[in-house]
Amino acid sequence: MERSKNDIWVGLFVLAGLAALVFLALQSANLLSLSFQRTYQVTANFDNIGGLKPKSAVRSAGVVVGRVADIGFDDQRFQARIALEMDTRFKFPKDSSLKILTSGLLGEQYIGIEAGADEKNLADGDNVTLTQSAVVLENLISQFLYNSAASNASSPAEVGKGRSGGAK
Repeated sequence: MERSKNDIWVGLFVLAGLAALVFLALQSANLLSLSFQRTYQVTANFDNIGGLKPKSAVRSAGVVVGRVADIGFDDQRFQARIALEMDTRFKFPKDSSLKILTSGLLGEQYIGIEAGADEKNLADGDNVTLTQSAVVLENLISQFLYNSAASNASSPAEVGKGRSGGAK
């Protein structure tokens, strides 16, 4: 009887430890956000959201002030439509701007909010119109390669003119 009682306690302790590990894994992977703060919802449209995911952070000055609630596609404007759940403790002017930023060089993407100067604050259901899309690394590389190829194509002709001009 004593041994089975100990086995039950050890089993409960192991289950509690496993539950704590699962909780920490979900929390660190940003798949679980337990917040009991009240929120208000704001929407915004972006041309390109890159790798932004639901539950990604919305940050201002490095502080998490909200989360991405939903990502959809607006087939009228052909843009991504993002719904943000902002913490009611943080008030931002109506003319605030949103940017999709990346933590580090290849880190996770989040939305950065920069406060505007309007006297009225964002309220539930408002739409933010000042947005800047994500910087896509592949587009930057292809633009760099295209520009360097274009400058290299024009360089030999100019170099040849310079040599013939100097030989005269």
